[in-house]
Amino acid sequence: MSADPTQVLAFETDCHIFDGCGFPAPGLHSFLFEPLWGDGDSNVYFNKTMLLALLGSLVIVGFFWAAFRKPKVVPGKLQMVAEAGYDFVRRGVVYETIGKKEGEKYVPLIVSLFFFVWMMNLWSIIPLAQFPVTAIISYPLVLALIVYVLWVSLTFKRHGFVGFFKNVTGYDKSLGPVLPLAMVIEFFSNLLVRPFTHAVRLFANMFAGHTLLLLFTIASWYLLNGIGIAYAGVSFIMTLVMTAFELFIQALQAYVFVLLTCTYIQGALAEHH
Repeated sequence: MSADPTQVLAFETDCHIFDGCGFPAPGLHSFLFEPLWGDGDSNVYFNKTMLLALLGSLVIVGFFWAAFRKPKVVPGKLQMVAEAGYDFVRRGVVYETIGKKEGEKYVPLIVSLFFFVWMMNLWSIIPLAQFPVTAIISYPLVLALIVYVLWVSLTFKRHGFVGFFKNVTGYDKSLGPVLPLAMVIEFFSNLLVRPFTHAVRLFANMFAGHTLLLLFTIASWYLLNGIGIAYAGVSFIMTLVMTAFELFIQALQAYVFVLLTCTYIQGALAEHH
């Protein structure tokens, strides 16, 4: 299924209030895009979200390559920004959650995840792109599965099969008679629910944020006719407010995603008795 190319921003350019047309509310069609290459019917294609994901990866790699290809003792502006971002994730997330000794080896992964997720979110407010890649569930789901596989493999490697079982079931003798029930709940929570909630938390926030931005953007255009112009101005102000709010949420969701990742890694490395 693909969307009409004219519906990429979910509104018709010639539709206004009092023109006899209904309000073109955003919907699922706002999250579907025509293939840029290939055949959508055969599921072999390349669309806008894939292009944005690819461009986002190139932007991140290009930024850090430009910042650190010739590092200086007294850093320039670009190197200073890159160092600040890298250090924030390393010290503020990895060291605080996992610890310096255990966490150092995971810093490159966590930094990469943070900036990738942040860039995918930022596309929402960048002109021409205007769509958060993470609002498509498949992208955060793949990232969550990568973290899930890492967590499972680390737990097995550190504790063996018995230790892994105790880790994922929250085995604790002090629970007494309720221990079997608690173990079943923890088992399903950790092995089945965890990757799902890790992905959905990011997806749902970006999906909802983009929908709200679309709603106020469309309303600003739709009301731009006759007496509705006054209301269009209010809607446009709300669009600006929501854009600023989205900037905060985009960074916050990238932070939450990697913070949870570090929490899972820390749990895999922790000793359970």
